Amino acid sequence: MKRKTKSNRRTRVLLGLTLSLVFLAAVCIAGCLCTEAARTADFGRKNLSPCFPYLFGTDWMGRDMFARTLKGMSISILLGVLASVISALISLLLGIASATLGKRADQLITWVIDLIMGIPHMLLLLLVSVALGKGLKGIVIGVALTHWPSLARLIRAEVMQLRESPYIKVAQKLGKGRWYLVKTHILPHLVPQFLVGMILIFPHAILHESSITFLGFGLSSEQPAIGVILSEAMKHLVTGKWWLALFPGLMLVGTVVLFYVAGESLRKLLDPGSVHE
Repeated sequence: MKRKTKSNRRTRVLLGLTLSLVFLAAVCIAGCLCTEAARTADFGRKNLSPCFPYLFGTDWMGRDMFARTLKGMSISILLGVLASVISALISLLLGIASATLGKRADQLITWVIDLIMGIPHMLLLLLVSVALGKGLKGIVIGVALTHWPSLARLIRAEVMQLRESPYIKVAQKLGKGRWYLVKTHILPHLVPQFLVGMILIFPHAILHESSITFLGFGLSSEQPAIGVILSEAMKHLVTGKWWLALFPGLMLVGTVVLFYVAGESLRKLLDPGSVHE
């Protein structure tokens, strides 16, 4: 009975991960197919409240808000994925370097981590994005350069613990080099932490991308990004056009929650002990 319960829990976790990834992939694909519809204006249907042909209503230019929301969410997801992968790779490289390249390298990398974590996150992200010219390039690099410290610190701690393992000590006594140890014995153990950390960076990346775009320091207004949609909707809420902000906002929150669920589900699958909690 106990074994069956554990199996059911693992099945539920796997199902949650699969459904989250399928939904997020569907949003990306649908967004790519809605590019033209998201930009098409028709003043004959402007300011329509949610109805059957237009599930999320239309805006002041007659644009379909459902298509604009899907397109904006797909942009945010793709930006978040790209920035998260880059940020996680930075974390992996610096975390391993800090724990394996000696005391001076460790002190330098730890100092950089503390420095970045000591600066208000949004302020640093805004500065990096503006310095790089805003737009797609500025956001991706800005998010990537500001989201790696926490994961790098976790990887550093894991590598320092692995260095004390008996098989690492034996390999060192057998004359194996530093690169051999990292490639053969350390990297395989870091894969679970790396994957989970990378997925859990996604929701932060999406929220921060939308936030700085909302403030006018991110993507240009020509692109139907979620931040642009919400920023434009603020001007029309006082006239009763509530749907312009409600549905894009719910889609953003739902996507962030699904990324978090996917990350937690993957963590439980990769950590057999936690799935039975």
